[in-house]
Amino acid sequence: MAVDGFAAVDFGFAREVLQRAIAALYLVAFISSLNQFRPLLGERGLLPAPVLLDWVGEKKERRRMLHPTLFLRIRYTDRRLVTLCVAGIIVAAALVGGIPQWGPPWAPMLCFLALWLGYMSIVSIGQTFYSFGWEMLLLEAGFLAAFLGSHDQPPPTVVIVLFWWLLFRVEFGAGMIKIRGGQEWRDLTALTYHHETQPMPGPFSRQAHLLPRWFHRAEVVGNHFAQLVVPFFVFAPVLSVWIPGPIPQVVGAVAAAIMIATQVWLVATGNFAWLNWVTIVIAFSAIGLPGIGNATASAAPWPGIPLYWFVITAAVGLLYLVVSWPALRNLFARRQAMNASFNRWQLANAYGAFGTVTKERVEIVVEGSVDDDGLQWREYEFRGKPGDVRRIPRQFAPYHLRLDWLMWFLPLGRSLDDWFTVFLLRLLEADAPTLALLRVDPFDGEPPRWVRAVSYSYRFATRAERRDGAGVWVRTRQAVVLGPLGLR
Repeated sequence: MAVDGFAAVDFGFAREVLQRAIAALYLVAFISSLNQFRPLLGERGLLPAPVLLDWVGEKKERRRMLHPTLFLRIRYTDRRLVTLCVAGIIVAAALVGGIPQWGPPWAPMLCFLALWLGYMSIVSIGQTFYSFGWEMLLLEAGFLAAFLGSHDQPPPTVVIVLFWWLLFRVEFGAGMIKIRGGQEWRDLTALTYHHETQPMPGPFSRQAHLLPRWFHRAEVVGNHFAQLVVPFFVFAPVLSVWIPGPIPQVVGAVAAAIMIATQVWLVATGNFAWLNWVTIVIAFSAIGLPGIGNATASAAPWPGIPLYWFVITAAVGLLYLVVSWPALRNLFARRQAMNASFNRWQLANAYGAFGTVTKERVEIVVEGSVDDDGLQWREYEFRGKPGDVRRIPRQFAPYHLRLDWLMWFLPLGRSLDDWFTVFLLRLLEADAPTLALLRVDPFDGEPPRWVRAVSYSYRFATRAERRDGAGVWVRTRQAVVLGPLGLR
């Protein structure tokens, strides 16, 4: 790594990718919240955030249970939620366009910190609908992006290294979770099932599932290599201080390229919201390109970096030295926590996903009937989760369909969650905002007489079954798990 003082002079291009792409993912996150938060968590949502905030009230011990949110100081209303989302969209769009980056370094800093605090205000009251690891990953990436600086100086080395540390925790943490998790990851059979049973398959998931078993075993081996071995080499550019020449930087770039390639495969075969996209973006932090970007090196101790900016970024580095110890210890702990935050500000978190893989796909299908005797039933269809066996799954990521994801978790629990009962009530009321979350309302906005939930087992159709006229899926009815329910 060509380092002159405290400036990562070869990482100007990496900064461009980090700032603009992270801002683009915040743009998607705020759009997702604008479209979905109110029917899920608004004043009349399935899990109303105002009820949670009223419960928290002024009690300090309850406030500590929430991560920081503006809505503890400003009373929540759906209108204020919309205002926050629209403001986030505008700020994120400006950063994608690179407008604040043409100012002094504190200009993009304030913009990213505004995105970070604004989105954390939403996540903190999002309850189970915002309980995914990629929420805290986006928050931490946005916080670090705030200190990458602007075009009139090269990015600070300490912030680039902190992005490497974030990438390491994401990849190595996920790898360790798998090794310590289900036997299927150790006997190399996990991906024999996962393409079919993952929460929300994509348009190429069936083709991936039907690949030979030896390929699925090779996938698992490649995954272990990419997550347990390669992340250590991300830090190779640091060795350029002692090893002259391009080799350390090339090693770091190759390690990043391997991780990017594995994440692209996951993007192509699934719908994991922005989890894979954030990982791809932060992997670019390890790709140094000499002479490309806005690196303005000179002979000064921190070339082109104002003294106040050096002090700020150094303070961020010291902060991470303090708060990273729990995350480092967790990586090698026998009982490794997955997607855990060790401080209220969700910095230096622990990450990981899919330590175990489900081997059978069970879907909860919601049906309604307008008959008094409930003899004829019609299905509600969701946007992303499997329903109609002939419908090819669509690609939604990085957009996050929160209701569809929660529907996947229902069969895995011991009972149906409280939010699901309220969801069925909204269907009985033909609640327009709730129906807008769905792909198909079989009653065209009219309220049904009854609703019920039925479990089905789903599997991808084989090539022979497709040639014989089967759909994308083959399903078998199991049981009525809830209902029929009616308003009267």
